[in-house]
Parts: sequence; structure tokens; C-alpha cells
Amino acid sequence: MKKTFEAFAATPENPQYSILIARKNGALYRREGDTRTPFERDYTRILHSNAYRRLKHKTQVFFDPENDHICTRIEHVMHVSSVSGTIAEALELSTDLTRAIATGHDLGHAPFGHVGERILSRLTKKHLGEDFWHERHGVYLADRIELLEDNCGIYRNLNLTYAVRDGIVAHCGEVDEGSLTPRKDFLDPALWTAAGERQPATFEACAVKLADKIAYLGRDIEDAISMGVLDKEKIAALNAIAKAHGVPAINTTVLMHDLIADIASESTPDTGILLSERTCALINTVKRFNTEHIYKHERLQPFCRYAELVLTELFDALSGYHKGKDTLFSLAEAAARGEASRLLAEFAAYLAPYVTCKMPEGLAARYPAALYQNDKVYGDLSDKADYLCAVRDYVAGMTDTFAIKMYESLLSLG
Repeated sequence: MKKTFEAFAATPENPQYSILIARKNGALYRREGDTRTPFERDYTRILHSNAYRRLKHKTQVFFDPENDHICTRIEHVMHVSSVSGTIAEALELSTDLTRAIATGHDLGHAPFGHVGERILSRLTKKHLGEDFWHERHGVYLADRIELLEDNCGIYRNLNLTYAVRDGIVAHCGEVDEGSLTPRKDFLDPALWTAAGERQPATFEACAVKLADKIAYLGRDIEDAISMGVLDKEKIAALNAIAKAHGVPAINTTVLMHDLIADIASESTPDTGILLSERTCALINTVKRFNTEHIYKHERLQPFCRYAELVLTELFDALSGYHKGKDTLFSLAEAAARGEASRLLAEFAAYLAPYVTCKMPEGLAARYPAALYQNDKVYGDLSDKADYLCAVRDYVAGMTDTFAIKMYESLLSLG
């Protein structure tokens, strides 16, 4: 008997559909002949965003920007989209919603992967009294930072649906028990206060959350082998794990295929998106192996120290230029004096669309208020906390390579 989730899918037949497709800032503009669902529109809006584009130059685990074959954050996102989409199709869930969540789930990642996330969390804890976690930051970016030009040439925020925003913030947290069932409430994702505090609100988001935890395991092992992080002894240990759990090998292809097939076979609306005990034990064993022999490997330590240096110096350098409502003029004057001119000029350009204070003529001409009708998240910059939030957001949005370039600009005294 087929174990279908069709009655629970995020489709117009779902009694909660109006809640799932609701947008915080009202309906999007319409185009004649547009046949897309609200979730398909979200997918396209995410795909067109700068935050998504930058994922191709953000670290997944190994920092090696010159190596075209090392997994970056954007490849991981595509793996999650592939895995979760196949699961959704097998279970007759909404593939439109699943693809949108999967594509947007890591928008909020900082440069240098989870190492960078920990560094930024420490810095924001010190300067703003709060943690930084990429799941909440992803929703914040979609709600208040990322801009798209509409059909009239006006720049506005992404304004994603509730279900996609929920899926982004709720993909956090490990799934050691191997089963996920949606929660019943519809709390605003922007109000979450801690990573992993709730389960997702839809089965589609559950599928993405579980896919996120299985999509990276084999790929990280492949990278570790290609970079010489795993020696013959560790590879033999992996082969032993495979034999003990009845799989032919531990790699991306095997893990993804077996896990997808297992979920499709085991899941029901009553049990949730489910892994069998056998497969869950395999996943947890591989996760422990990766943690011990890859993620904590001594060869990653120089990278961790370098990321700490780069992000801390950038954050501290920018933090010193707050001059209240005159901040944009302060940045321009300092850049003209040759003080990290490229970093300050780039940061001033970043700030311009999000402030209400007066700005230099060049920036005002480049970002006319009539065309930028987005959330002015930093106000008039009179409050230093707003300015420090801007510093956090700017640094968090950098790619690895851009962060390094901006750090190197601090080293130049000319």
C-alpha cells in the first residue's frame, strides 16, 4: 500500500494553505501569463538574489578556492535540493515548496563556513549581546536585506512566503533520532530565539531538514580523501563501517541513494519523515567518523586561525567609523584620506539603500530613494547598535575571497 503524504502537502487543497503562502509585506506584483505557484516564485526570487550567488564562493568544509573540485556551499545547496526534491516527489509532497526551501536554506551562511559562523557569533555577542546563527540570519536577509527589482524598476525585499521562511529557519538542528513531524503552530520565523528550538511547520521543510543532514556526509568524505586528510588507515575504517552496516561503500552516491530509498519506504504521515533504525545507525556512525577524523582534523586549524584573523580585523576596523547621522560622510572622508579606502567605499555603498540619513551626492545619485523602497533596516544610523548590525550583516554577506581581499586592503598603507 502506498504511503502517500498527498493530503498533507502544501497545495491549495491543504486547509492551512492560505497561511503557508502568506507574505509579511503583502502580495507580490503580478505579471500577465505568469503560471507559477507562490512557491515557484519564491524559488525564482531566491535564485536571483545576491546571497544565493555568493554561496559559490563560500566554504563548505575545506577552504581551497583554487581547487575547482572541492565542494563549496552552493554545491551543498544543490545536493540538498536534489535529495529533498526526490523525497518530496516519492511522498507526493509539494516539490515547489521543497525546492524553494532547499535552495534558500543556507542564504545566511557567513564566509569560511561554520568556522566563520562561530567567529561572527562571538563578535556579535561581544558587540551586540546576541548570537549569530545562519538559519535566523537567512530569514533576516530575505525579510530585510536582499533586494530585487520589480516590474516597475523599484527595488524591494524578497518578501518570501511563510512556508519558505519557516523552512529556512527550521532546517537547523541535528536529527539523530531519524524522524521528523511538523509542529502545529505558525510562529513567525523572525521570532525564533535559538537554533533548533522547534521543528518545521510542514512536511516539505522536514524533508529538507533531513536531507541537509545526509547530503554532506559522503561529499565531505570525498573531499577529505582528495586532499589527503584521510589516510589508508581511515579509509579502511570507512570500509569496515560500510561492511558492518550492509552497504557497498561510504560515498555520496551510496549514501544518498540508500537514504532516499529508505525514507520513501519507511515514512508515513503518522510516523513522519522517517529513517529506519538500520539507516539511522549508519548515518550517526558516519557523522561520528566525520566529526572525529575530518571536522576536527589538525590540518583545518591554520584555516580556523586565519578566518579568525580576517573576520575579527574586518569587524573591528569597520566598527570604529560610527559618527551617527554623519556616518556616510565619515566613511567617505576616511576613504579619501587613504584609510582602507576600498573597504570603506564598499561598505558605504552597502549601507546606502538601507538608511534614512543624508548621504554624499555620489551615493545619493547611485541609490535614489524613489527606486529603493525597501526596509530601511539601519534607520538614520544615530544608534550605534544599528551601525554594528550593519557591520555584522556586511561581513556576514562576504564571500571567502572578498573577505580576504578586504582584509588585505587593511594591510596597505599607501
